[in-house]
Amino acid sequence: MSFLSRLLGTGPDPRSELVPLWHRVIELSRTPEFYARHGVADTVDGRFDMVTTMLAVTMLRMEQTPALAARCALLTELFVEDMDGQLRESGVGDLVVGKHMGKLMAALGGRMGALRDAFAAGGVEPVAQALERNHHWREGGGDPAGLAAGVLAYRDALAAASEDEIGKGRISL
Repeated sequence: MSFLSRLLGTGPDPRSELVPLWHRVIELSRTPEFYARHGVADTVDGRFDMVTTMLAVTMLRMEQTPALAARCALLTELFVEDMDGQLRESGVGDLVVGKHMGKLMAALGGRMGALRDAFAAGGVEPVAQALERNHHWREGGGDPAGLAAGVLAYRDALAAASEDEIGKGRISL
């Protein structure tokens, strides 16, 4: 980093090293099985539900390790930046973007709390119940237990992954 960059604080964006993880969270949230087999609504709301679910599981894992916990805020900033852009692209005006972002952040926080409690309870059923309450389902219903199994598989993959693998988004499902 040059002297001028250090002086003016124009160094690299600290979030940039978490971009691969953010992209992986998005990629995993679009797993076709979640929509086709488990009945998550393939709508903007349903896709948002899956993004926040996969992000919540990721952040819950990151909270367990001090080095990763310190980077949770950076991952959240990537979420906020992406959602802000999505809202603007869908026609939400500047005056109400903040209000919408507050609702989206509340949804993420609620999802994290529900999953934290469900994981602590253990088993598929508590996770299925949390997902059933917090997801938009395809008309005719969905398969919360099947989706819960997928979410638990992701949680287990994160548990088995190293800090470096998580930070670089090298997580398999």
